[in-house]
Amino acid sequence: MRTNYSKFLISLVSIIALSQTAFAKRYIVVYKSQQGLKAMSSYMQLENNSGVEFERSLINVNSMVIKADQADAAMSLINHPEVATVEEEVFRPLPKPMSGFKLSINDLERKKKRRYRKGEDTPSAGDNVPSFVEGAATPWGIKAVNAPQAWASAKAGAQARVLVLDTGIDPEHPALAKNFEKGRNFFESDTGLDTEDFIDKEGHGTHVAGTVAASYNEQTGFTGVAPLTKILMGRVCGDLGCSNIAVAEGINWGIDSKVDVITMSLGGPFSTSAEKNAIANAEKAGVSVIAASGNDGTAKVSFPAAYATVIAVGAVDSSIKKTTFSQWGPQLDIVAPGAAVISSVPQGSGRESIVEIVVNGNKSSVKSAAFSGTSLFTTVQVGELVPAGLGKPEDFTGLNLEGKFALISRGEITFVDKVKNALKAKAAGVVIYNNTDGLMQGVASDGAEVTIPVIMIEKTLGLGLIDQISKGAKVGAEVLTTASDYASFDGTSMATPHVAGVVALMKSANKKLTPEQVRMILGKTAVAVLPNDQNQTGAGMIQADKAVQMAISAIHD
Repeated sequence: MRTNYSKFLISLVSIIALSQTAFAKRYIVVYKSQQGLKAMSSYMQLENNSGVEFERSLINVNSMVIKADQADAAMSLINHPEVATVEEEVFRPLPKPMSGFKLSINDLERKKKRRYRKGEDTPSAGDNVPSFVEGAATPWGIKAVNAPQAWASAKAGAQARVLVLDTGIDPEHPALAKNFEKGRNFFESDTGLDTEDFIDKEGHGTHVAGTVAASYNEQTGFTGVAPLTKILMGRVCGDLGCSNIAVAEGINWGIDSKVDVITMSLGGPFSTSAEKNAIANAEKAGVSVIAASGNDGTAKVSFPAAYATVIAVGAVDSSIKKTTFSQWGPQLDIVAPGAAVISSVPQGSGRESIVEIVVNGNKSSVKSAAFSGTSLFTTVQVGELVPAGLGKPEDFTGLNLEGKFALISRGEITFVDKVKNALKAKAAGVVIYNNTDGLMQGVASDGAEVTIPVIMIEKTLGLGLIDQISKGAKVGAEVLTTASDYASFDGTSMATPHVAGVVALMKSANKKLTPEQVRMILGKTAVAVLPNDQNQTGAGMIQADKAVQMAISAIHD
C-alpha cells in the first residue's frame, strides 16, 4: 500500500505543478477508509501544491474538501487506490415555500450586520414538561400529528437534539432562543467561508426550526412539535442554492456533535456521491435522517429524500389529503402537515393584516392574510374594490383603478405578476381572493418592496363580493398591516420538520432506538391516507403519540 501511495504522490506532484492562480472551484473527495483520508490529509497539508489547495478533512464521513483551479488536477485524485469518488461542488435550488416569502431589505441588512454569540448548551432532564392548552396561535399541524399527547411520555423532547440543515436561523427569535444550542455556516460565498454566518437571510430555515422545536407559549398556544428539544442549525444554502459539499459537511458536523436527528427541507432531481456517503455514515452513527420529497407534484421523490435510509416526507393539507404539490413514489415513507403551516420567521419579517369590508356603508371584520414583499401600512388604507379577473393585463382594460383596490382571483399567473399588473393600472391596493378553501400568505414582489397593501381573503367572501358589486353595491376595504415574527408557508419543507419533531420525541423517550427502528415504528403507527395506489402517501399520516408509545415499548423488547 505504501508503494501505491508513493507512486501516486509522485504523479500528483507532476500533475499539479501549475502556475499560481485563484482557486475557482471546490471539490469533495470521498475515501474508502479513514486510513486513506488521514494519509492524504497529512500529505496535502505539508506540501504546497499550486494546483490543489487542501481545505479540511471530514473525519466522520471519510471525506476531504479541496479547491482547484483546474478540474484535471482535482479529478486526478480518483487514481488513488483509496479514493472512492471525486465530486465537484454542485447546487440544488434554494428551498422556498410554495407561496413564496421575502425578507424586507431592512430586515436583511439587519440580519447581515448582527452576529450571534452563545456558548454550547445541553438539554436538561429537569425541564418542566408543558401542559398543553390550545390557543389562537396553535398551528393546526401540531394537533394533527397528536404531538401534545406525546409530551408527557417523551419529556416533550428534552432528551433529544435535532440538526436542521437549511438557510440558517434567527437565533434570537422569542420562540427559538431557549432551545437554540449552536449554529455553523457551511455555505461558501464569493468572499470565502464565514463559519459564524448562520443567520437566516431567507426565512426558510427559521420556519423549519420553529416547527421542530419552538418553545410552547402559554399565552398564545404557539409551539413546535417537540418544545423542549435542542436545535442546532447548519446553514448549507445560500444565494446559489444548496451545496452538496455544504450538506456533506453539515452531516459530518451533526455526527461529530452526536445529534439524534438531521432534517433537510431541501432537495432536487439528482443524487450526489458526497451526500449519499455522508447519509450512509449518519446511519452507521445512529442518526436518523429526514428529508422533503419535493414540491413538483410529480411521481418522483427528490434527493436526498430518495436515498434508502432517509425518511422521505410528503405533505397533506388540513383535510388530511395529499397536497397537489407533494411529490411521491416508491421511496416515499410518510406524510405530515405541509399546507398553511404557521411557524417562526426572522423577527419582524412576517406580515399580519387587519381587514374590514364595507358594503353600502356596513362594515365588518374579515379573516385575511398579508403578503410579504410590501411596505408596512400602520395607518388605515381605504379603497373601493374593483373586480379585475385573474389580474392578467387584459383584465385591467377599461378599468379605472386610480385610488382603488383591485379585487383579483388567485390562479393561472403568479402573485407577483398580478401585483405588477395592478400597479401598472395605478391600483392603490390589491385584494386577492383564494381559489380554494382557507387562506395563504404569498410574496408580492420579486424586487423592491411594493408600496401598496396586498392581502388575501377567503374564496367564499371574494365570490360573494363579486356578486354584490355586479348587483350595484358599493364595496370597499380598509386595510392595516403590521410586522410579525410568524408566517404561514406551504411545502413538503413544512411537512418534514413535523416528522423531525416526532422522531425527536421518540428518541427522547428511548435514546437507544436505531434509525432502522425509527423507520419501522413510524411506518407501523401511521394512519393510512387514501388514495394510495401509487404510494402517494407512503405509510400515511404520522402519529406522535402512537410512535412514542411504541418507542417506549421497544426498551423492553
